[in-house]
Amino acid sequence: MGAAATQNVVYLLGAERVEMRQEPVPDPDSCEILVKIDAATTCGTDLKVWRRGGHPRMLDAPCPFGHEMSGVVAAVGSSGTRWREGDRVTVANSASCGRCGPCRTGRENLCEDLRYLNGTFAEYILVPRRFVRRSVHAVPEGLDAAVAALAEPLGCVLHGLNRTPLDRPGEAVVVGAGPIGLMFVIELCRRGIEVVLGDPVVRRLEIGSQLGAAAVVELGCNTDDAERLRAACVGRRGSPVVIEATGVPGGWQTAMNTASTGGTVVLFGGCPEGSRVDLDTHWLHYSEITVKGIYHHRPASIAAALDRLAESEAAYRQLINEERPLAEVELALRRMAEHKILRAAIRPASDWVEGS
Repeated sequence: MGAAATQNVVYLLGAERVEMRQEPVPDPDSCEILVKIDAATTCGTDLKVWRRGGHPRMLDAPCPFGHEMSGVVAAVGSSGTRWREGDRVTVANSASCGRCGPCRTGRENLCEDLRYLNGTFAEYILVPRRFVRRSVHAVPEGLDAAVAALAEPLGCVLHGLNRTPLDRPGEAVVVGAGPIGLMFVIELCRRGIEVVLGDPVVRRLEIGSQLGAAAVVELGCNTDDAERLRAACVGRRGSPVVIEATGVPGGWQTAMNTASTGGTVVLFGGCPEGSRVDLDTHWLHYSEITVKGIYHHRPASIAAALDRLAESEAAYRQLINEERPLAEVELALRRMAEHKILRAAIRPASDWVEGS
């Protein structure tokens, strides 16, 4: 790109504090690539990180912000990569080592040396060699850049479903109708499973119905929520599969109290460090309840997510409610926090402003 080229990069400074800085556009070294970002999407994790001012695993402020993206290869290092300038790609936000015990058993999401890549709220991103080798994926022809950027969260959802027993016929309950919860709705309905969806925001429930949820339940964020969800299930005794997609302890508690006898509870949303929930040991033991945590994604689930996005682009486009330039990343996060949008597509090259 040349030493004189500069770009705009959004930095997270702390809790609810971001700023845009101008920095040199880096040149890729051997085995690295430089990607010009076409679209970066905001997500629930970005919202949590912005509110909390950091993340115990992914980043420490101050640092470049954002982790979902798609773009075009703008420059390639001197050797060691199959990618070429002009290739459309998405880059997953983590890269496993490929050598440790979890990696050797196909659980790369639990890699003992998992590295993270942040900084997608920018015009360009330099992709390190490990990511080039293990975490760069081609975008299917014709797929919109903003929809392609959803490969990372959808990859997490597909990984979660791959580790969830879905062989029993019937239904599943999804607690939380944010973007992740709605992705679970789309994918569960695709598998022929009737979904009961719970959330306190009516507009989100309406979108869930449009995406295929068989029943929706308005939650009050209190101890009665599990009873409401159980009552909406067949037989009014809860569901064999309950998926939590809220990332708050109250959502975890509701999910665990909604499973039917012999059921499985999938705890997907990450709560703040140090969070605690109550566990009824009598119910867990005598009802043979399985409670499992799900974290992150694997390279195979990112590749599968891109295929799914290409197959169902119209459905997933409904999860992106507006487009904004880099200067309005924080505004997009505030609109998410106020439940005005599910997520936004940040277009670095855009000069779009609100009201235009």
